[in-house]
Amino acid sequence: MNLALHIARRYLFAKRSTNAINIITGISVFGVAIGTAALLLVLSVFNGFEDLLGGLFGHFNPPVKVTPLKGKTFEADSLMLSRVRALPGVLYASETLEEIAFFEYGDAQDFGVLKGVDAVFHYVNGIDSTLISDSESRYQLQDGEVNCAVVGMGMAHKLSVNLSDPISTLTIYMPSGEQGGVLDKSFTTRVAYPRGIFEIQQEFDNQYIISNIAFVRDLLGADSTTVSALEIRCKSDRDIPAVKRQLAEILGPDFQIKDQYQQNEAFFKVMRLEKWMGFAITALMLVLMAFNTLGALWMIVLEKQKDISVLKSMGASEKLVRNIFLTEGLLLSLLGLLIGLALALILYGLQKTVGLIRIPDGFLVREYPISLRLSDFLPVTATVLLIGVLAALPAALRAMKTPAYLREE
Repeated sequence: MNLALHIARRYLFAKRSTNAINIITGISVFGVAIGTAALLLVLSVFNGFEDLLGGLFGHFNPPVKVTPLKGKTFEADSLMLSRVRALPGVLYASETLEEIAFFEYGDAQDFGVLKGVDAVFHYVNGIDSTLISDSESRYQLQDGEVNCAVVGMGMAHKLSVNLSDPISTLTIYMPSGEQGGVLDKSFTTRVAYPRGIFEIQQEFDNQYIISNIAFVRDLLGADSTTVSALEIRCKSDRDIPAVKRQLAEILGPDFQIKDQYQQNEAFFKVMRLEKWMGFAITALMLVLMAFNTLGALWMIVLEKQKDISVLKSMGASEKLVRNIFLTEGLLLSLLGLLIGLALALILYGLQKTVGLIRIPDGFLVREYPISLRLSDFLPVTATVLLIGVLAALPAALRAMKTPAYLREE
């Protein structure tokens, strides 16, 4: 066994001449444990919110989305669609077409985005599972020759949509492109019947209304192959990189191909920045707690001066003496780290099972979301041990200066 480790381990568990040293050592270990648990739980809470909001985005944004590099629309002919749908990793490929429109329902009016989708759209993102729990609300975009619509919760509030009223229609005004003057702009007008209300995330709820793609093409006067995007669900998440590569080869350089992260890149970057800012602030708290470790080690050095003198008189180098107390600080931090990780895992389990911390009514979830990732253990462990070694450095340098002679009692 390494001599410095052997001596440091004996010092860690040896009886102290003064009880105050034991108390300070215990406080330092407890402080490291609390800081470790806080670091891991902070990361886990941010992971939970990222997973929650990422899942909500996933009910509107597909795993892979193809859009034109220039312009708002492109022509997706049957050959292109058949080649895309034939890719090994593709499960569903949906055609969508969206445009800003003006909506009127009863006496309420507002601007928003009308999105036309095909029959497989809800298989791509599961939007039909986001409908509000109302007996009148259902995912229906067409009823025979009648055009229907599913309205975002925010738009439904702004337009005062009443699903239980089967007579009132949603009137949609779409600019036709023919314009005689600033105040003389013609509109194409159609009506649809609201059949459902979805609730995903405020960004989508406040502006989107969804109907069938043939209806939107009719409003825009577009061809039957015109789309804004191809929205694709892969057979598994592992297939996404390969599908993106294959799509780039099939479609060429005139298209953007984005996964869910790239579609919401700004949001995920902000979330990760906040996550690591929270980690840094909690690590600063751990630095303050490390002064207890510094104090405990300093008192151990003072108590063990006679032992240090004996070691030096027997030929121990200053490097060995320094390493003994650096190792002592590392062991104190390691003990606190293990206790802290165990505490964090217990609290994590309780939050996942019984919900220790709850969120007030009106939010999407009842308890704070939390998600533990193995990748978070590495930065937490490295941070705790690094702070422990740095806290031990002053005491180790002080021990090096102890003279190599024995004091007579």
